Amino acid sequence: MAQATRDVVGDVLERLSKLTDGQFRRLMRDLTAKQRRELIERWQGWAQPGQCEPPGDWRIWMIRAGRGFGKTRAGAEWISEWARLCPGAQIALVAANEADGRRVMIEGPSGLLAVARSDEYPQWRESRRELHFESGAVATLYSAASGENLRGPEHHVAWCDELAKWPKGEAAWDNLMMGLRLGEAPRVLVTTTPRPTALMRRIMALPGYQETRGATRDNPYLPSNFVEAMVTSYGGTRLGRQELDGEMLTDVEGALWTRALVERCRIGADDIGKPVRVIIGVDPPATANGDACGIVVAALLRDGRLAVVEDASVETPPPAAWAQAVAAAAARWQADRIVAESNMGGEMVAATLRQADCTLPVVPVHASVGKARRAEPVALAYERGQVVHAGAFAALEDQLCGLQIGGGYAGPGRSPDRADACVWALAALLEGLRKGRRPAVRVV
Repeated sequence: MAQATRDVVGDVLERLSKLTDGQFRRLMRDLTAKQRRELIERWQGWAQPGQCEPPGDWRIWMIRAGRGFGKTRAGAEWISEWARLCPGAQIALVAANEADGRRVMIEGPSGLLAVARSDEYPQWRESRRELHFESGAVATLYSAASGENLRGPEHHVAWCDELAKWPKGEAAWDNLMMGLRLGEAPRVLVTTTPRPTALMRRIMALPGYQETRGATRDNPYLPSNFVEAMVTSYGGTRLGRQELDGEMLTDVEGALWTRALVERCRIGADDIGKPVRVIIGVDPPATANGDACGIVVAALLRDGRLAVVEDASVETPPPAAWAQAVAAAAARWQADRIVAESNMGGEMVAATLRQADCTLPVVPVHASVGKARRAEPVALAYERGQVVHAGAFAALEDQLCGLQIGGGYAGPGRSPDRADACVWALAALLEGLRKGRRPAVRVV
């Protein structure tokens, strides 16, 4: 659509947003019925930020968002506006299959027929798979499963829905893009919940790519009990981060931990019972203004498994702050000892903890020589099902999935502080089991 038209609409809506309640009521009273209907039906006035077209000279716009965010509504409104402003436009609608396209993009509650304004009467001609707008624009529905049907037709714009689930997606995408050559600035909108497919990664790396993001919880029109139930059930898990938050979670080449492995090891936070032994792993920052302090609590359970039970890490803390966080975690879990990376000296760590009234034994570990040697057996313990995560620890799990064979790191942030702390704690528990040091159940 023309940039000038978008600017005018945005200017009008901005002015309306600054009116007082009284001024807005007077304005509405003075408008004709047609003008009031037009104002109410202006999608741009009610859309969430992630549903709004980004500025600039982009070619590919992706709305990468969780389920229920409003991706379909945004796509339908965008196509409808193109049809109004570009009479005779040729539009491509591409879904995973024709049934999904008709059910969601055309006839769905947020589809093109539903978002048509009250004085608009688009006609769906099912036999031709075409939606005809009053402006003369025509939107043709294609199936990504039959990518050859996109070989030949030319289009001004396209809307691709749920691209992450397209079968034979590469062929459909390539044929679509080769035919996207009508008009001065042909564009394509992709609305999808992300999955780490080769096509998704390829598109996100293309020149002229822009994206907007959104999560399920961002949609204020969803029932609050539904959102609460979804967050309670899936928040922080791989499924939840992908399907609710719209994150695209990928595995690092040569990683010791994969997303699937971590997910397989997850249990409920209430399923661990009373731990037999608790160790806290600490990866302290080297300076007062350095990285985060990794603080991870791991426990030996009665059934012999090891469990990560809490990530108590704190971001860029001064020594007193991280020491207090360690002391608080030790008190919550009645910890037996602390295993700390000695990058700032084992005595220094112990002295800092004593200032926080934490008198537990502190066992120093040396990362420079032991990180890979300690991490690999811990990863194998996960593979054997010997380690579980009692809950979801998104930041920690992202770092674990960035640790590589041989000691490399390709995860978020400069340092895997949380992951290192987790490895120190679990390695200490594994070593105790190998040496037969399994204490009796504590009585408190």
